[in-house]
Amino acid sequence: MENNKYLREEILRMSGVDTKKCMKCGKCSATCPAYDEMEYHPHQFVSMVESGEIEILLESDSLYKCLSCFACVDRCPRGVEPAKIVEAVRLTAIKKQGANRMTANDVPCMVNEDTPQQLIVSAFRKYTK
Repeated sequence: MENNKYLREEILRMSGVDTKKCMKCGKCSATCPAYDEMEYHPHQFVSMVESGEIEILLESDSLYKCLSCFACVDRCPRGVEPAKIVEAVRLTAIKKQGANRMTANDVPCMVNEDTPQQLIVSAFRKYTK
């Protein structure tokens, strides 16, 4: 239980989302283009993080079904930003698996002259947290 509390706090910190603002209307899920592919939907991610049910989400394929299109963010009447919660849970799962570390030495073999600079910087920031 203590681990779930730590994970919950970490996810809330990473995402910057106030899950208490969610009124569970489901508008975020209704607009999600990946809804049919997901076991847990955007509003459920918010609710489950709020209640501390993190381990279930960490094992779910729904983490990788989210398109990160932010349609749920645009649709939310309370500004809850469910996509940020999904992304924070995804990063937590990656960290838990030990696959979150990228070093400067990893970059050259991953890029070519057509790779946008923004992609490199974004990936480096994301995976070195």
